Amino acid sequence: MDKVSDVVDTGDFPAMVPSARRSRLSRGLYILRRWPIFPAAILALLIFGGIFAPWVAPDDPKSVNLRERNAPPVWMQEGTSAHILGADPLGRDLLSRVIHGARISLLVVGVSVGVGLVVGVGSGVIAGFYGGWIDEIIMRLADTSRAIPFILIALVAAVVFGQKFEVILGILAFATWPVFARQTRAEVLTLRGRDYVLMARVAGASGRHIMLRHIIPGLINTITVIATLQVGSLILTEAILSFLGAGFPPPTPAWGVMIADGQDYLTEAWWVSFFPGLAIMLTVLSLNFMGDWLRDFLDPRLRQIE
Repeated sequence: MDKVSDVVDTGDFPAMVPSARRSRLSRGLYILRRWPIFPAAILALLIFGGIFAPWVAPDDPKSVNLRERNAPPVWMQEGTSAHILGADPLGRDLLSRVIHGARISLLVVGVSVGVGLVVGVGSGVIAGFYGGWIDEIIMRLADTSRAIPFILIALVAAVVFGQKFEVILGILAFATWPVFARQTRAEVLTLRGRDYVLMARVAGASGRHIMLRHIIPGLINTITVIATLQVGSLILTEAILSFLGAGFPPPTPAWGVMIADGQDYLTEAWWVSFFPGLAIMLTVLSLNFMGDWLRDFLDPRLRQIE
């Protein structure tokens, strides 16, 4: 008897998908569901473009050509291959500016998350391990930082200190460290009661030794997930600040600046704001998906067993 996989469409009966092909399709869907292939590909493309922007970008992102202002993308009428994604109101190549904008986002977010991670994790570990008045002071500082309107601080800092790179990094780090501090403290309160920590105390290990050798290694999974989620949030925050005029000043090819450049041309040159916004959306979504996947993958309690 012929196998079901050998059944073909005779005209009288509907065609049946061969079992081998169905098996490959099911396996492919399982891999896509189990592993974050698309988010990882988008982030890899972002990192590659950000690192090699001077060599990947087809044109200088600050080169002005008023004769090609608001040039449409290549697939539209009057579009040219010289500007694949079109040009902005000053005739600057949009694709080149988007690529260089990825580099700026990576640089700003990398430094800001690094500073916020070191300050936040350090203060959270100290607060959770020692407790008492140290815990109270650090947590009240974190609560105060979270309670202050962030956008207001950014606008005031931009007016007082100017739109400088160091100012933007300080503002973003200020917004990041309380998140690390509070989550780290909560984890440390759980870890400090574990048997191996109590045994280290009985053996006479110092508080510094216990924190470095027993507490912090147990926080790596949590810190990794928080950092991944915070990167997406900071990219969005940096874009908002640049859009409001409290971030990078023109002609810096930051994504928020590019969206602001095109807000007056949405009806006649929608691509000026659309493609930087699309880059922000894809990056933030990919980072959020990666954060959720890391949370499930690193935490056995949340790992999906299929």
